[in-house]
Amino acid sequence: LRPCCSKLVCKGCCLMTRKNQVMDNACPFCRTPEAKNVDVEALGRLQKRVAARDPEAICYLGDLYCDGECGLEKDESRASELWTEAAELGSIRALEKIGALYYCSEGVALDEAK
Repeated sequence: LRPCCSKLVCKGCCLMTRKNQVMDNACPFCRTPEAKNVDVEALGRLQKRVAARDPEAICYLGDLYCDGECGLEKDESRASELWTEAAELGSIRALEKIGALYYCSEGVALDEAK
C-alpha cells in the first residue's frame, strides 16, 4: 500500500517504473516522490488519507498500530477500532483482519455467537 495515494501497487509496476526511469523512487500510480524520512513522512501522508476517510488507509494504519511500526506504540485495541471503521467504509481487507481477531480471540472478547 502506498501511503501517498493509498493504492495497492504490484511489485511489477514498481519494477517497471524504476527500470524505465520514469521517476526515481516515485509512486508508480500518483508519481509522488518517495519519502526521505520514511517513517515520519509516510505516516504524515497516511494520516492525510485517514483524515479523508480512505478505508484502505485506515486499515493500513490499523496494521501499523497492531505491529507497532512507524514510531507508533503497539496497540491491538486501537488497531481493532481502526479495522472496524475501515470495514464500515467498505474495506474487505479490514473485514479479513477483524475475522482473524475473532477467530483467534486476540484483542477482542471471546463471543461464541459472533
